[in-house]
Amino acid sequence: MGATATGKTDLALWLHDQGPFDIISVDSAMVYRGMNIGTAKPSPALQQQVPHALIDVCEPTEPYSAAQFARDAHRLIAQSHAAGRIPLLVGGTRLYFSALFDGLSLLPAADAATRERIEAEAADKGWAALHAQLAQVDAQTAARLHPNDAQRIQRALEVYQLTGQPLSQLQRVSSAEQNHWSLVKIAIGIDDRAALHARIQKRFEQMLRAGLVDEVRELQRAHQLDSQLPSMRAVGYRQVWDYLAGRITQEDLLFRGVVATRQLARRQLTWLRRESDLYWIDADVAAAQKQCRHRLHDMLV
Repeated sequence: MGATATGKTDLALWLHDQGPFDIISVDSAMVYRGMNIGTAKPSPALQQQVPHALIDVCEPTEPYSAAQFARDAHRLIAQSHAAGRIPLLVGGTRLYFSALFDGLSLLPAADAATRERIEAEAADKGWAALHAQLAQVDAQTAARLHPNDAQRIQRALEVYQLTGQPLSQLQRVSSAEQNHWSLVKIAIGIDDRAALHARIQKRFEQMLRAGLVDEVRELQRAHQLDSQLPSMRAVGYRQVWDYLAGRITQEDLLFRGVVATRQLARRQLTWLRRESDLYWIDADVAAAQKQCRHRLHDMLV
């Protein structure tokens, strides 16, 4: 586990060479085909050399839920164990890890009529007003959402209107099928906030140079997309969408992309600090490898 730009993929590749590991991606953006540059997805050549499960599993127009991830990951973990290997879960998507380890309740399916009512109210009052409305019925969910996070505010209000219960109460429940895995939870940490910000800045600049804008343009050409799809709400992609729509300048694109990535990293680090039984390792490559080898000695010998 770790925040974005801390080196999870590189460490996973190194671990893959140390023992009988099967890499399973835990990334809610890498599941989409064609979204390669903005997700820092391993290249096709690298994936051929080192397979990564749960990458490129659906089109950017298709839904892929945390519950679907949990089902797919359970199957892959069982296959890995049956082959006498070790599943290596790699990513930074909190909800996916939660769905897998803690289970998710059966949340109601999306309801078009309810969503239309919520969107109409948002168009009239603004999403900040609906965030305040959410805080009255589900303070816990509202506290972790930004007032402009339209997608998640809409879903939380939808769940409440359909069930009469807060999303925060429904979301995490004990899994009906208990997991009996022996878990080693490793988190990559970086204490120097300025160093993390520098990594994020450098990586987003590299994404732009590598053709992120053209990637989004091609996705728009190949699919019937809209800006509210989960795929296009991913960090980096929603900023490029605004740039292509003429709402922001190229300079704004870089600034907003970096800021949004920093905010994502901050949310991820906040989540990780609340997790129990984490073994923290340094983001420095050599130190991380040494610390991992020490922590996993009994598994690797």
